[in-house]
Amino acid sequence: MTMPKLHRIAALCVLLAAAAWIATGEFASVGSAEGSGGKETSVTTAVADPKPLVRTVAAVDPVFIDHARTIRLSGVTAADKRTVLAARADGVINSLSLVKGGNVTPDELVMTLEGPETLAQAKIAEISLAQRERELERTDRLFAGGNAPEIEVTNARSARDAAAAELARAKASVERLELRAPFAGIVDTLDVELGEWVQTGAPVATILALDPILVQAEVSELDLASVKVDAEARVRLANGTELVGAVRLVAREASSQTRTFPVEIALPNPGLALPSGMTAEVLLSATPVRAVVVPRSIITLSDTGVLGVRVVGADNVAAFAPVAIIDDTPEGLVVTGIPEGQRIVTAGQDLIRDGDTVEVAVAAP
Repeated sequence: MTMPKLHRIAALCVLLAAAAWIATGEFASVGSAEGSGGKETSVTTAVADPKPLVRTVAAVDPVFIDHARTIRLSGVTAADKRTVLAARADGVINSLSLVKGGNVTPDELVMTLEGPETLAQAKIAEISLAQRERELERTDRLFAGGNAPEIEVTNARSARDAAAAELARAKASVERLELRAPFAGIVDTLDVELGEWVQTGAPVATILALDPILVQAEVSELDLASVKVDAEARVRLANGTELVGAVRLVAREASSQTRTFPVEIALPNPGLALPSGMTAEVLLSATPVRAVVVPRSIITLSDTGVLGVRVVGADNVAAFAPVAIIDDTPEGLVVTGIPEGQRIVTAGQDLIRDGDTVEVAVAAP
């Protein structure tokens, strides 16, 4: 037998032996005898489950503040009082002290009408009353002396009372010839001239009371509960003037067209520098609420579309906290609803879900 054939036979033997070994499945000693029966027990090597992914997020402790939200309203200035003086009787204007743009004082006599007949009737009524009083006095003396019946006293007293009523009516007619200012103010318009004939009810002048001056605005039904009478109000006028006043009126009935509630703010106007009808912006402070200022970037949505933030408790388990945005400031959004004892996730909030255990890195406030 030649050498090449021996090599081939040896290689074939090795190949057959390897195949037989592989077929037995015994790659290593994974079994061991157990007990006296010498049974072989197979030991299976278990593959360990991979560790769950733990994400690292940045979080910060919330800083709670008492925040008073600013309510912005658009309004217009208006007179505190406004009235149109009207003639109280027919006649020719005898005196007129009103000047357009001038001031009037309370109960100031601003106009009189000619009325000689009315004055004469008042004088006659005054003389008649004096006569009836003398007659009643004489009848009382006679009755006291037993020289007059009681019926004469009764008649004399009735005549005296009738004369007094007639004098009161005559004086009322005289008073209607006069026109007085009902309050202190400024003459905005003047519609008559001295010597002009006027009829009862004819407009004479418009009087405005401008101190204090009002700003009339309207507040929505959502903000109504936050606006209180006597609350401080900041007002910015169209010319740049800024003033501080107080809420004087909050209407309890809404406008049927806009569903808003009228509000009046009183502003001091001692020099009458502020006119009626000027555009104004009103800034009111709502009732303070406990809130947190957060960056706009950390606001996220839940799976159901609810607005909120991600928070982490002391156990480093993430959760979702619904919030309500009550104000938008240069420092960030002012929100309510963040629970006490929770840290707010400021980075990585979109990579985690409720119940995830996270590793927390302290973020800058």
